[in-house]
Amino acid sequence: MGIKGLTKLLADNAPKCMKEQKFESYFGRKIAIDASMSIYQFLIVVGRTGTEMLTNEAGEVTSHLQGMFSRTIRLLEAGLKPLYVFDGKPPDLKKQELAKRFSKRTDATEDLAEAIETGDKEDIEKFSKRTVKVTKQHNEDCKKLLRLMGVPVIEAPSEAEAECAALCKSGVVYAVASEDMDSLTFGAPRFLRHLMDPSSRKVPVMEFEVAKILEELNLTMDQFIDLCILSGCDYCDSIRGIGGQTALKLIRQHGSIENILENLNKERYQIPENWPYQEARRLFKEPFVGVDDQQLEIKWTAPDEEGLIKFLVNENGFNNDRVTKAIEKIKAAKTKSSQGRLESFFKPVVSTSVPIKRKVRFCSRHQDSVMLLRKPQRNPPLRNLRQVVGRSSCSRAMEDIGSFGTVLNRLKAAFH
Repeated sequence: MGIKGLTKLLADNAPKCMKEQKFESYFGRKIAIDASMSIYQFLIVVGRTGTEMLTNEAGEVTSHLQGMFSRTIRLLEAGLKPLYVFDGKPPDLKKQELAKRFSKRTDATEDLAEAIETGDKEDIEKFSKRTVKVTKQHNEDCKKLLRLMGVPVIEAPSEAEAECAALCKSGVVYAVASEDMDSLTFGAPRFLRHLMDPSSRKVPVMEFEVAKILEELNLTMDQFIDLCILSGCDYCDSIRGIGGQTALKLIRQHGSIENILENLNKERYQIPENWPYQEARRLFKEPFVGVDDQQLEIKWTAPDEEGLIKFLVNENGFNNDRVTKAIEKIKAAKTKSSQGRLESFFKPVVSTSVPIKRKVRFCSRHQDSVMLLRKPQRNPPLRNLRQVVGRSSCSRAMEDIGSFGTVLNRLKAAFH
């Protein structure tokens, strides 16, 4: 479920905390991805018609493999460096939520049987999706596939969202990608939605920054966590009748759940019995993560071509030509992503001395080249720039600004 209604709440009350980004703008970025959420999406969408799903000759579902394979290749081709994080053992406080989900799937299974009997195609489609569950085998299949592709995998000791947030806070990754908003409540500095959507949907990536959320809502991180608990989370029930907007108003007025409970109209709002909001708060503030307990060695390696052919083609019935072409795409993408982002070429130098302003004189050709660089253009005018600069005797001026040829080469590589 994630945090109920949080996206709309932020859109209405903190619009500057979210911005639309192009998929390609994350070139060279390391992104931690909630694997279970992605697999769930693939099982619902990829190759599904009514109750029918993609399967191999043995009748085993392969929708999750098809989705993971194609979507990860898309990330790699765009120059992103995905890191998939898988769920571990859920905290005890989540058992109630998991029981609710099981009950809903059971009800959906009964509704699906009735829809099949009546032949209602719309209901068949709706209820069949509600019966989907990510199994241990689905997870193991995807872990094997990703490792064969040369993409790193992390198995979280508990919640994947918490592990992703910890990776982002520690600087291991640039952002967290998921569809559930829990990672923000766990304190992920930067969060992405729709990163794993198919390209056919043409939906922009939505980026959230937790610092801007707190600034716009005028809340502390502790207050934001309390807001999420009041709105509705996976760890405990919420107070019936209190949605996101009311929760925000109450948090701003009283500052914490404890103060809200002291001042709440008990006749209007019924507080759940033995409400474990304090334990939920602790899980968000101090989650069980493995980032601090292990020396993470995260590497993106070359694909295991033979292993991929065996696993996808021989064992799961994928088309040999398509897999072979896909492997070539992975290899080309790995070469492309190794170039890195433009800012990585220019490292700032910290100086403790007071800088001396110097006026540098250039010959006319170098003045023209500088003007070309300053012009806002989609692609650097490298060919024209090379013609303008040519060979010059302005060695002293060039020493003052560094090797001009090196800058050109770096620009060329970055925009290749």
